[in-house]
Parts: sequence; C-alpha cells; structure tokens
Amino acid sequence: MMLKSGLEWTFNAVAEEYDKWRPTYVPELYKDIFTFKPINQFSNVLEIGIGTGQATLPMLETGCKLIAVELGEDLAEIVRRKFSQYNNISVITGAFQNYESNDNFYDLVYSASAFHWIPEEIGYNKVYKILKSGGAFVRFADHPFYGKNGQEALWEDIEKVYEKYMPRAKSSKPPQPMPEYTEVDAINRANIALKYGFVDIAHKLYYRTITYNSDDFIKRIAIQNDKIALEKSIRDKLCTDIKATIDSHGGFITSFDTIDMNIARKP
Repeated sequence: MMLKSGLEWTFNAVAEEYDKWRPTYVPELYKDIFTFKPINQFSNVLEIGIGTGQATLPMLETGCKLIAVELGEDLAEIVRRKFSQYNNISVITGAFQNYESNDNFYDLVYSASAFHWIPEEIGYNKVYKILKSGGAFVRFADHPFYGKNGQEALWEDIEKVYEKYMPRAKSSKPPQPMPEYTEVDAINRANIALKYGFVDIAHKLYYRTITYNSDDFIKRIAIQNDKIALEKSIRDKLCTDIKATIDSHGGFITSFDTIDMNIARKP
C-alpha cells in the first residue's frame, strides 16, 4: 500500500532532538478522553505515530495493553528505551497503512499530531475496522501561534525571514501569516469522522503558553519537518536570522498554543 507523499520521514532524521524539544500535551486532555472512553488494564489501545512518546505516558499509566505504530526506526527505538520499565507496551516499526490487526480488536485508537500524514479515506476506514463496537477514536494536535499579545511586530519580522529563505508560492496577493487555529477549524476536523460511520462526535480546545529564549526557540523549530527538509546551509541561515530577529525584540518569544482534540465512537 502506498504511503502518503510528504515529509513524515523527516522527524526520524532528528530523533534525539525531537524527543527533547517536542512539547507534550496537557493533563486535562487525557481526563476528557478517559471520561469519554474509560481505559484500564483489560483495554487494548493503539497509538498511531508515537514519535518519541510525547502523548504516551498517561495511556501506559492506565495499565492498558498498548501497541504503538511508528514509521521512524530511530524514533521507535527511543520509545523502547524511554518506556523500558513498562511491560504493557509494544512498538511496531512501520506505517499504519501497512499495520495488520484483527477487526473489532481495539477499545481505543488515538493519534497525536500524526494522523494528518495518512490519507483520510485509508486512515478512517482502517481505524473504524479495527475498533470494537463502542470503541473510541481520538486525534489531537498542537497548533502554535505567535502573532498576538504584543508580538505582532516580532512575528511580522520573523515572517520576513521565512519569506527570504522559504518563499511561498508567488501570487497576486502578498503572503499572509499563518492564521490562529479556531474552533471552526476544530469542528470541521472533528466532523470528518461522520463520513466514515462514527457517532458521538465531539471536540474540545485547550490553551497554554510556552515562552522560549532565542536559542531554545531555534532548537524547537529546527525539528519541524519543513526545516529538516531544507538544505543545511539554508536552514542554518534561516535559524541564525530568526535568532537575531528575536534578540532584536528582547530575546524571548511566546508560543500561544491551541491543542485541539477530536473524539468519536464506533457504534
């Protein structure tokens, strides 16, 4: 089966850095998941795209039997080391598209900032097939935003750096900054599950702020797939100029994160 064409391969190239700088998720998110679908030591759970385990520990602590599927071999190896003290996790290296499972097997299938790499029709149909009746599918993701609360000028200057080294497609209109993720976006994403037979569709947004100094911010963005894919000399210049821009504005930048969680049930 063909994989979705994209940059999903890039994270494996910076596995150790990814583990250090990729943020985890807020505790309230897991409380809401477990309210919707209680999980215990008798539950079978699948994580799609585990990365280096940023979304995994709260699941393991329920005692469930967790199987994780991860495309990157180096990422998977970090997970095996990180959670070696747990005997209720198995990590399979490969694409979810190629993962073989019994039908009607899982109580919960979830994916954190990874499910968008899988073609929609393939991903949702396969999740539906392997879930038990009454089982839940959860996808969630972190959406950082910078251009507000007094950072408008800073982010405008950073956007100019991006345009210099990573120019957007030419058009008659000037490039626009990435918009802040909204509840409308979350509703639209949650409702995708309706097309594939899921019921009890729900969504929730969570908010947090993370402030970085210029050095740490560069390390944080260096693990993003579009930066990893750049030729090294261009990536280095991009990071150097973004750091200088942040320093010229006081040396710190705050990420205003919106975490969106979509949840649905197989009837």
